[in-house]
Amino acid sequence: MQRLPKQLEDRVAMLGTDQKSDSGEQLVQVEIYNQTYSIRSDGDNSYILGLAEYVDQKMREIASGTMTVDSLKVAILASLHIADELHRMNSNHAQSDAQLASRSAECTELLDRVIKHRDIAPQEFEVEQ
Repeated sequence: MQRLPKQLEDRVAMLGTDQKSDSGEQLVQVEIYNQTYSIRSDGDNSYILGLAEYVDQKMREIASGTMTVDSLKVAILASLHIADELHRMNSNHAQSDAQLASRSAECTELLDRVIKHRDIAPQEFEVEQ
């Protein structure tokens, strides 16, 4: 049986045939590429079921596109595809974060100028009177 990382354990959902242990862990059965896997977790099982459906879909897409019958090769190719998706999303996220940081710095600078100008302007006005 495979054990999920804690981040995933918290998001695992209940399945009709799930079993719950004394420690609060649940046994979730998923089917990926015509293979059934039992995953022990605690939390919301619908998340795990969704992940399993996603992996199954990717494996089927790879299998139909490559005409490969070896499930290990299909799993490796699907894993590479999913890893590529993750890295692209992380790169886009980092790029968005950098743009946001830059814009935030520009806004801060503009606000500092406005505040500084506002503080100076009343003093000049009072001196002129």
